[in-house]
Amino acid sequence: MNHVEAADREIDILESIYHNKDAIRQRDLAKIVGLSLGMTNAIVKRLAQKGWLKIRKVNNRNIHYIVSPAGVEAIARKSYRYFKRTIKNVVLYKEAINKLINQVKQDNYSSIVLVGKSDLDFLVEHSCMKHHIDFLKNEEIGVEDKLFYLYGEEYSPKNINVEEAGKRNIAYLRDIFINS
Repeated sequence: MNHVEAADREIDILESIYHNKDAIRQRDLAKIVGLSLGMTNAIVKRLAQKGWLKIRKVNNRNIHYIVSPAGVEAIARKSYRYFKRTIKNVVLYKEAINKLINQVKQDNYSSIVLVGKSDLDFLVEHSCMKHHIDFLKNEEIGVEDKLFYLYGEEYSPKNINVEEAGKRNIAYLRDIFINS
């Protein structure tokens, strides 16, 4: 396990303890984070040494874990970094989608059909509104030359022969992100 993975596992264990208001056993923590009991024990001890976790022995068989204020701060820092990365990615996705929609507009399509589910449909819809292009959503649809088809990130067409459809009016969100 490299340094980044170890730090992530530490935070995962801290979060599990913090969010689990009932007493949680090391065996449960190990199962939640997908580590061996021995590795989980080592991480718990390291967290206590860092001052992020307090360990209270209830009796010979039970131990109670409490996330310290420093541990809560460590969780918050990770959440903030995750939030920053997410916002950065949304901006990149928005730019890539805007570039595609602008090209679709220049190619004289008046409508985009988003086929399949997408976590980014709101970005596609916003860009369509900005470029005055009709935005349609559909789960499965036949290809018409007058419409531009944008397939969701996880979608693979089932009943469409892409070669016959003439690739000029089809794009895949997953490819847009790879190529941008």
